[in-house]
Amino acid sequence: MDARVTFTTGPDAPKSFKYLMAAGQALKEGPLPTVTQELVALRVSQINGCAVCIDMHTKEATAAGESAVRVHLVAAWREATVFTEAERAALELAEEGTRVADAAEGISDAVWARAAAHHDEEQLTALVVLVSFMNMVNRLNVLTRQPAGDYEPGQYH
Repeated sequence: MDARVTFTTGPDAPKSFKYLMAAGQALKEGPLPTVTQELVALRVSQINGCAVCIDMHTKEATAAGESAVRVHLVAAWREATVFTEAERAALELAEEGTRVADAAEGISDAVWARAAAHHDEEQLTALVVLVSFMNMVNRLNVLTRQPAGDYEPGQYH
């Protein structure tokens, strides 16, 4: 499969893509634990069917020290016993924030309360921005048919 558009991070990258990458870097440096960020990014990407992001965040999670078992169980996190309550709350929020067409209210009060029990306001803000960012990036990659499989950890950071 060939990409319809080639996004690059070099000096010839479109200005808008450079801004997007800077926003992604700011999120990466934010208050959420790296593992939580990667699990959330992976789950959002799985829901959206973004192969290039699944490739990226699987490899980034592994590079950050995440176990293969936990990475493989993200798709079935509700039934898995390997995630902390804080991670489960973040994954639940990520799912509702991604499936807005399935739930008119977006993130329900109950899901928000569970997330707020484990994350402070700064972390909640970062989590919502991360979910929104991943949904946008997933769509960019799916719409332009970005191929997956050759991502190297740290490639875009």
